[in-house]
Amino acid sequence: MASTYLGKPYYPAWLDNLADDVTGEGGAWDGAIQGAAAVHEVVVAAKEIYEFQEFQYAGPCGENSFLEEYTSAVGGGVPLYVVVLVKFNTEGKTHRLVVNHRPRTSLLLLSRLMLERFSGTPLAKHWEGTP
Repeated sequence: MASTYLGKPYYPAWLDNLADDVTGEGGAWDGAIQGAAAVHEVVVAAKEIYEFQEFQYAGPCGENSFLEEYTSAVGGGVPLYVVVLVKFNTEGKTHRLVVNHRPRTSLLLLSRLMLERFSGTPLAKHWEGTP
């Protein structure tokens, strides 16, 4: 899966700088994902499910935040539009991640694919109510 921003490869530096108590919130799952290992695992899994990521913006948003906006596809070309807000703590570590996927049909497909990915693991509880 290729991630590009302005035609160049892109990797989210914030992903390698997670606070121990980081939380990840989003409409594609229930509850908050908690802890650096869990948030990292979920982000990496989503990136593997995405067929590509084409970033329209990746950069600062205020003093202690970072914003990503990108397009993608899942499940054989189903379009997905994503906005990610990353909040940093006073030490500059990623403290909170909020992910907005749209449209709803694509979000539900992503949620089902994440349930398949995490089935049988402790993280599955965040997707078990997926229709």
